[in-house]
Amino acid sequence: MLTVLENCRVSPPPSTVGERCLPLTFLDMLWIQLYPIHHVFFYEFPHSRENFLETIVPKLKHSLSITLQHFFPFAGNLIVFLNPSVEKKPEIRHVEGDSVAVTIAECTLDFNDLTGNHPRKCDMFYPLVPLLGRATKVSDYLTIPVFSVQVTLFPNSGISIGITNHHSLCDATTRYDFLKAWSSIAMHGTDELFLASGSLPFYERVVKYPSYLDEMALKKAGISAINADYQPRQLLSHTDNVRVTIILTQAHITQLKKRLSVQLPTLEYISSYSVACSYIWHCIAKSHVHIGERMGDDDVERLVYAVGLRSRLDPPIPETYFGNCIGVSGTTTIKSTLLAGNDGFLMAAELFGKALCETVKKKNGLIEDGETLIKAVFVPVPGIGVAGSTKIKIYDLDFGWGKPKKYETISIDYRSSISVHASKESPADIEIGVSLPAKQMDAFISIHSEELEGTFY
Repeated sequence: MLTVLENCRVSPPPSTVGERCLPLTFLDMLWIQLYPIHHVFFYEFPHSRENFLETIVPKLKHSLSITLQHFFPFAGNLIVFLNPSVEKKPEIRHVEGDSVAVTIAECTLDFNDLTGNHPRKCDMFYPLVPLLGRATKVSDYLTIPVFSVQVTLFPNSGISIGITNHHSLCDATTRYDFLKAWSSIAMHGTDELFLASGSLPFYERVVKYPSYLDEMALKKAGISAINADYQPRQLLSHTDNVRVTIILTQAHITQLKKRLSVQLPTLEYISSYSVACSYIWHCIAKSHVHIGERMGDDDVERLVYAVGLRSRLDPPIPETYFGNCIGVSGTTTIKSTLLAGNDGFLMAAELFGKALCETVKKKNGLIEDGETLIKAVFVPVPGIGVAGSTKIKIYDLDFGWGKPKKYETISIDYRSSISVHASKESPADIEIGVSLPAKQMDAFISIHSEELEGTFY
């Protein structure tokens, strides 16, 4: 399926970065032991291999190099001390000569099939996803690559750009800022427009919090147990999981909101995002029960989602703050059988609405109550994780040959989760990626169709 045409490394231009370190906050350290984040962008590109290698590849390498000059942590490494402490916390470190691994490849898979919304086998996408480099021991610490890129040609059809980042590097907002810069520089051949936009990353560690949260994050995230054998997690090469893309149009969302306003008139918080997540959560729970799973009285679930903190701190911090500046929040647990019942969507929306409303009102309480925030990441309750945000316009990323035809969050395959973002066709529509075992996916698709039909009629 895949032929590797070139393995190379791309560095920032010489003498533009030098030796720099970015200390991690407890909000970054929470993610060190968790799985990397994988994304694939598909672009229509009906051209030959020669055109791809002679024109597109050099342009992408050159623009990536310039971008790394401004976003140096992407070219650096995560440094984790083998006996970490508050004095020897993990950090992102860049030294002269550091670089990003870039793979150039060619693929024989069906481009149009991969970019559809219909059910597709998850492992078909894995050849398009770059791996992070191996961790290596140096003296009393590990050095762990944090970013990699793969550009794959589908001859006379399209291109995919696959990216993988260690979650401790950054959250979705910082990653999107990086991709906006890279795509702008690739399109225009220079960083002048990017620099004029005022979007340079803000590296100061301005999030203030009690120092004991660092120590708690080190322990809770299992960083203290990391040894010389540590390696970043990888996707399984074979899985029976299937992914599908659900489009909830503005009309769908409006009808679901009307249902909530009639049946839950006192619900304080109703947003398109909360409605979409609650609806999909209910459908997935119903699919569990349909195939004979989670039917006992003791079976419970929760919905886990990230909340952006940049604008919710007091005072707010710059939107271009580099790193992880998100809090993990979640609904209180609910019995699986109730969530799967006829009123499951209403219950889900009520739980989600109340939880999100409390989170939004907290302001600095999200940091002051950091202990609860840390524990929320590691609650051992089965549930659905939500990746992405409807505020990030992922389909606006144009490297010079048009906007993406399709975008996939591959890392939702690590656990049955969903991705949520604004749709390509309209920012008022919501595109939801769902990854489930094949048997459950059949049930989910049928339930989703029935639920939407019931909403309209």
